[in-house]
Amino acid sequence: MSRPAGQPAVAGVVVLAAGQGTRMRSSTPKVLHTLGGRSLVGHVLAAAAPLGAGTTVVVVGSGRDQVEAHLAEIAPAAVAVVQEQQLGSGHAAEVALAAVPDLEGPVLVLNGDSPLLTTGTLEALVAAHDAAGSVFTVLTAEVEDPTGLGRIVRDEQGAPRAIVEERDATDEQRAIREVNAGVYVANAGTLRRVLAGLGTSNAQGEQYLTDALAPLVEGGAPTAAVRAEDPDDVLGCNDRRELAERRRTLNDRVLDDLMRAGVTVVDPQTTWVDVTVAVGNDTVLEPGTQLRGTTTIGSGAVVGPDTTLVDCVVDDGASVVRSHCLGAVIGPEATVGPFSYLRPGTRLGRGSKAGAFVETKNAEVGEGSKVPHLSYVGDATIGRGANIGAATVFVNYDGVAKHRTTVGDHARIGSDTMLVAPVTVGDGAYTAAGSVITSDVPPGAIGVARAPQRNVAGWVRRRRPGSPAAEAAAAADGRAEGSGTNAPKNIGADHDS
Repeated sequence: MSRPAGQPAVAGVVVLAAGQGTRMRSSTPKVLHTLGGRSLVGHVLAAAAPLGAGTTVVVVGSGRDQVEAHLAEIAPAAVAVVQEQQLGSGHAAEVALAAVPDLEGPVLVLNGDSPLLTTGTLEALVAAHDAAGSVFTVLTAEVEDPTGLGRIVRDEQGAPRAIVEERDATDEQRAIREVNAGVYVANAGTLRRVLAGLGTSNAQGEQYLTDALAPLVEGGAPTAAVRAEDPDDVLGCNDRRELAERRRTLNDRVLDDLMRAGVTVVDPQTTWVDVTVAVGNDTVLEPGTQLRGTTTIGSGAVVGPDTTLVDCVVDDGASVVRSHCLGAVIGPEATVGPFSYLRPGTRLGRGSKAGAFVETKNAEVGEGSKVPHLSYVGDATIGRGANIGAATVFVNYDGVAKHRTTVGDHARIGSDTMLVAPVTVGDGAYTAAGSVITSDVPPGAIGVARAPQRNVAGWVRRRRPGSPAAEAAAAADGRAEGSGTNAPKNIGADHDS
C-alpha cells in the first residue's frame, strides 16, 4: 500500500554507529573519519534527511563521547542511544527501537559507515517497499567481488529467502554475487517482534540483523529485496584503504555534477571538491585545486592551479592562483596570488589585489586597492584605490593585544613601510619608503619617519683595500674624474605601484 500524499517516506531512521572499527587502527571512532567535507556518519544522515523522518536514532558505542559531540553539531535533533555491549547489528537495532517505544510505521535502518549512499537510492528502496506491501525490505547490490559480504539467497521465483553472512555461508552461497547492502526498511512493530526472537547461533555468537529476514519469510510475511542501480552506493568503509577508495569515488561524483552544470575542471585527478561546496557556471578549476568546507565560488572565476580554499567566498570573475585561503571573502574581479595566504576575516573588494607572497588577516581591502607583493596586512581597513608598497608590514600586535590600522582612499604606502598600530593614514596621503609610521598621517600629507642618510667617502678603499669592490670603486672614480660629472642624488619617497 502506498503512503498518503504529504506523509513522510519513513516514520523513523535508525543509524548503526556503535562499532569499534578496529581495522581503521585509529583513536578516532570509525564513523567520524571524514571524506568530502563530512564524516562517514554525516554522509549517511545527509542522505536520509530528505526522506523527512520524524525520528532519527543513532546507536553509539565505541568512542561514544566523541560521536555524541559530533552529532550535537551536525544533527542536534537526532537521539543518541548507547549500546553498552556490541552484541551485533540485530541487538543494536533492538536497542534503538527500545529507546523510541512509541515509534510506529516504516523505519529505515542504515549502517553508519556507508558514505556513498544517495537520497535517490533510499527513496527508490522505500517506494519499492510501499509498492510491494512489504513488512521487511532489504537493499542489495550485485558486485564483481562479494568477498566478506552477506549473500542474498532467493527462491526459484526470485523472492528473497535469507541473508547469509560469508563466514556462515556454504560454498554454493559464497558464489552468489548479490550482496546485502546493510540498508533495510521495515514496519516498526514487525521489526521489534522479530528482533526479540533473534538467536546467536552463528560464527560470531552475535544477533545479526540479517537473520530477521528468514523467520518473516517462513511465517509468510510479505518481504522484498531491491537492487541498487549503482553498486558503489552501498559500499562500506572498514579501513584506511577503503576510506581512500570511497573518497575518490565521492569526489568523482562531485566533479561530474559540476562539469555537467557548466564548470570546467581541467584535471579531475588532481582536483578535490567537498560535497558542501558550490561552484557557479563558467568557472575554471585548474589542476591541484582543493575546495573545502562551505566554500562558494561564483560564475566566471578562475581558481588554481595549486590552490586551497577553505570556507571561502569567491565572487564572479575573481582569480585565485597558487594560494591558500581560509575564511576569506574575495570580491568580484579581485585577484589573489600567486603564493598568497589569506586568513580568516579577510575581505577583498571589487577589483582589488592581494599579490605574490602577501599574507592578510582580519583585513578589509577596498575596491580597486592593491597589496601587490611581499606584505603582511593584519587587523586593517584599507580604503578604495590605495596602493600598499612592497615589503610593507601592518604591525598589529604589541605582545599583549592586537590593534587596528586604517589606510584611507587613494593613499600610497611606500615600500618597506612599518605601520605601527593603532595608526591612521588619511585619504590621499603618502608614506615615504622605509618609514616606521607611529603617528597618524593627515589626509594629503606625506609621512617620513627614517634617519637621514650619511655617506662615508672612501670607506671601501680604506677598509677593504685590494678587494674587487675597492677595484670597482677606483675605476668608477676614474671615470667620474674624466667626465667631470657627479651622480645625481635620489631623495624621493619611493613606493611600489
